[in-house]
Amino acid sequence: MSLNKAHFLLFYLTMTAAIASGLAIFSSASTITVLLRSAASGLFVPLLLSLIAAFLLDPLVNAMEKRHIPRTRAIFSVFFMISATLLLLGSWLIPYTQNMWDSLLSDFPRYTSQLITYLREAQASWQSRFPFLEQYDLTQTVRTTAEQVLSFILVQTPKSALKLGSLMILVPIFSFFFLRDGTTIMRGLTSLAPNRYFEMAHDLSFLVSRQMAHFVRGRIIEAAIIGIVVATGLSLTDIRYAPLLGLFAGITNLIPYIGPIVGMIPGILIAAVDLGLGGQFWWIVILYILIAQVILDNFILIPILISRVANLHPVLVILAIVMGGKLYGVLGMIIGVPIASAFKIAFIEIRHYRRAFALPETAVSAIHRRSDGIRTRRG
Repeated sequence: MSLNKAHFLLFYLTMTAAIASGLAIFSSASTITVLLRSAASGLFVPLLLSLIAAFLLDPLVNAMEKRHIPRTRAIFSVFFMISATLLLLGSWLIPYTQNMWDSLLSDFPRYTSQLITYLREAQASWQSRFPFLEQYDLTQTVRTTAEQVLSFILVQTPKSALKLGSLMILVPIFSFFFLRDGTTIMRGLTSLAPNRYFEMAHDLSFLVSRQMAHFVRGRIIEAAIIGIVVATGLSLTDIRYAPLLGLFAGITNLIPYIGPIVGMIPGILIAAVDLGLGGQFWWIVILYILIAQVILDNFILIPILISRVANLHPVLVILAIVMGGKLYGVLGMIIGVPIASAFKIAFIEIRHYRRAFALPETAVSAIHRRSDGIRTRRG
């Protein structure tokens, strides 16, 4: 069979159309993937905050429901009480906090310049003793980092205000449905499991939900106590911005290991610049390190609130923090530990289920011998 120019032209057009169709499908799939990823990233934070709010408010709603109040009415009552409380506190705290925040931003260059002065003196002392450190310019690194932090705060503050407005709308809506229909949603997801795995899926959903609820409540209570203790201890001195520093210490305490160190740096820096290296400065250092972290957090709060829930090895905790930070930044560092704990529960429960419902070795051998005998007789 001979091939002429018409066959070659037809083959060329067919291949061109196939390649063009493949590229179009790939481009469409990539566009759809990007759109889905952007939509998911936009809903991730509201859904996460809604789950946290549902975990925190669920005991209060259940208590009201036990008093023969319909669940929907109980949820609206809780929302009304929280809204009224936030409105009253906001009318008093927002102007005070705004003035304090503006003053802190104006004083930020002064604190960083004083820190650079301290570091320059320390660097000169280090380099005189250890000549191999002369190639490292620590002061320039700190100056660059401080400028980046300040520019980031100035740029992100208006964006954060816009995001806060959207969160104030989405979070209550999602939280309402999680509180009202959470059990129904979990039952629907569990029912999708095959019959042989239904019991395991039911146990997993119950254990993971209970673990996450206890962990979220424990961490929020722990952060609130640390923030209140730090703010109260700082208010006993002449340091400025004690409420903001206590709030910052409480929020950063949500990040294991790294958070407490980050939370104490601004307070110690402001104390060193404004108060000097006197008695009040060393009281603030003792407050952050000894009272808030060693005694209160490590010896009291963590054993009572956290250790029974997130009993993870420190190596697993560090891996969860690093991986969460790589994926979702600071938020990922906070939620990495409970997610790792949930995976650990799932792994333990699946292994327990396989051991509990596995057939003994003798029974398995008997079944194999019986099936071999049946095939032999049929042959």
